[in-house]
Amino acid sequence: MKKTVYLLALSALLLGGCSESDDSTMIASAADQTNDIPGYYDGYVLSPQVTDDRLLQETGQNKRDAKGEATVKAVNMDSETYKVGPVELIVAESKILQLEPDYSLIDFFHSYTHEQEFEVMKMFVEITNTSDEPIHFAPVALLETAEEELKLWEDDIYLEELNGELAPGETKTGNVGFIIEKGGIESINITTSDVFDSKDKQIAKAVEFNTQFE
Repeated sequence: MKKTVYLLALSALLLGGCSESDDSTMIASAADQTNDIPGYYDGYVLSPQVTDDRLLQETGQNKRDAKGEATVKAVNMDSETYKVGPVELIVAESKILQLEPDYSLIDFFHSYTHEQEFEVMKMFVEITNTSDEPIHFAPVALLETAEEELKLWEDDIYLEELNGELAPGETKTGNVGFIIEKGGIESINITTSDVFDSKDKQIAKAVEFNTQFE
């Protein structure tokens, strides 16, 4: 029942209707020397709120920049592809990050948590409208941890405008991320939104999938 309510709320948003460059001030970590930035990040504009984690691809790797510090607690670098009606959803990577934001960003994160350090489950996704008609879709409507902690689409800290309309043939890429407070990071269940056409008609039901972490 809860899932139904959450999905209906997201559906209403979908039917209704800036990122900045990363600061140059950075402290290099071992990850900078051993990993390459994955190709699916080509053209990606870094989040103005969250430490750049593109080089962090293994558990234990760490990076500090002007936005704070990020440490990988768990990771799944295996790409998975899902079909949601006319939408092709690619989850390129999934990570659990321990974040310690810079003091200058405390006010932003206080709208999500009052902790100074916290864990974030984040995914880099690509969504494509394979049809010749505009549609409305969100890659994550509901997230549930192994400890049954629930997060909704509105809890996303990346704010990269992946929810909403996709024009015919359009592809969007970016991060979605949610603060996890109760642990239970061994696996995460994700439920997408339903897919709607331009006349508010449901044309595909949501898909649920599970991401396992090392």
